[in-house]
Amino acid sequence: MTRQEVVRPADGRRLELVLQAAGLGEFEWDLTRDVLTVSPRMAAITGLPAGQRPAAGGQALDLHVHADDLAKTMAAREKALAGGESFAFEYRYVRPDDGRGLCLRMTGVTARDAKGRAVAVTGVVENVTARRAEDDGRQSLMAELDHRVKNVLAAVQSLALQTAKQTTSLDAFLANFGGRLKAMASANELLTAARWRGAAIDHLAAAELGAMAPGQTRWDGPELFLTPRAANALALALHELAANARKYGALSVESGRVDLRWTHLAGGGFEAVWTESGGPRVATPSRTGFGTTLLDQVTGRELNGEANVEYRPSGLRATLRAGAAAVAPRPETLPEAPTVRAPDIAPAVDRSSSLKGARVLIVEDAVLLALELETGLSDAGAEVIGPAYELEEAMALLDQPIDAAVLDANLNGRSVMPVAEALAARHVPFVFATGYGEAGGAPGGFDAPVIRKPYDVTQVAAAVAELLFAA
Repeated sequence: MTRQEVVRPADGRRLELVLQAAGLGEFEWDLTRDVLTVSPRMAAITGLPAGQRPAAGGQALDLHVHADDLAKTMAAREKALAGGESFAFEYRYVRPDDGRGLCLRMTGVTARDAKGRAVAVTGVVENVTARRAEDDGRQSLMAELDHRVKNVLAAVQSLALQTAKQTTSLDAFLANFGGRLKAMASANELLTAARWRGAAIDHLAAAELGAMAPGQTRWDGPELFLTPRAANALALALHELAANARKYGALSVESGRVDLRWTHLAGGGFEAVWTESGGPRVATPSRTGFGTTLLDQVTGRELNGEANVEYRPSGLRATLRAGAAAVAPRPETLPEAPTVRAPDIAPAVDRSSSLKGARVLIVEDAVLLALELETGLSDAGAEVIGPAYELEEAMALLDQPIDAAVLDANLNGRSVMPVAEALAARHVPFVFATGYGEAGGAPGGFDAPVIRKPYDVTQVAAAVAELLFAA
């Protein structure tokens, strides 16, 4: 068959094909005769019999509308008849044949005679139940996200206030608060990977202890999956114990060891025992800090159990007991164990002098973070280029001399990869400072350092200095 011989459907048949493809069912209401005509397609959608029937002033269209939406649909129809030409609205509907609840969208147009009187209404109905369910689900997710964000902000505010009350210097506050914030961030990454169903206890242990003191820490126990609330509580508890061990306990010396073991409890919960050995002789502290308060009260309550800390001369021993409510059902598929990240400590060799006079590009869409980076790198001696908050801004800055760069992976929903590719082509080293998780290494597969948010600016400065030293 040649192109000239292609058979095209007639206009009526073409319209039928379009309506069928779009999932629409048509109707016509003859106001002069007050007759409603329901097409077979509309009958298939609504469960109404196909064909003609008395319209009863439009009531035939209202018979199975959900009671809560009836007034709205009648008002929309009356408005269209009174003076409008077209109308469109959504309403809930109960099929008369099987009782299924649907959400329908009705769209139509009013035809008028020469005197402007409405003589007919022609329209289509569409089953939008699936789309409405998606919209409702999206709204529920947004509400849940809003709830979680507010909870996180409230927790961060509380951590900041409590930490400030227990510290006497700004440096001590920044160190203590920053460490606790990172513990929360690590737990959040694990929860996000599991779609906030919870987190595996061994993953929480690995995230906190994995790279803190290689060869000095060990953790073991049966598979356990914790609720989000319990996971956050245990992450903070392990951080407090680890921070204390690194400052004063077993991890403050090379001969020290930390052993974390957990077991199931008969009642359905679990018991985790933290034991330190080989470190300095331990004595009961003369005052109670926020870390001790967190272990004694917050952890016990959040785990629906109790916490006990023993200051044995041979080493600190902490026992955390959790109730059955702290344990979540095991998902069918567990997320992969977190990649062990380097500890947040100063580099072995001080490279800070490498930043003096270095031209460092900052690409970060969060204004406060960008300003903090600019101040921190400038204080370290760098000449800051930018900051660039948008992709176009960053690309426009690439034509000037740049020694190194700090890149956020996502700029207001857009990937920073074009900037990274341009820098890589010029052999300009860069570091990613991002809030994205650890799966897959550096964004875009680049061989570049990654610093996870929340971070300390000194970490970024040290990473940039290392890049410049290596170059």
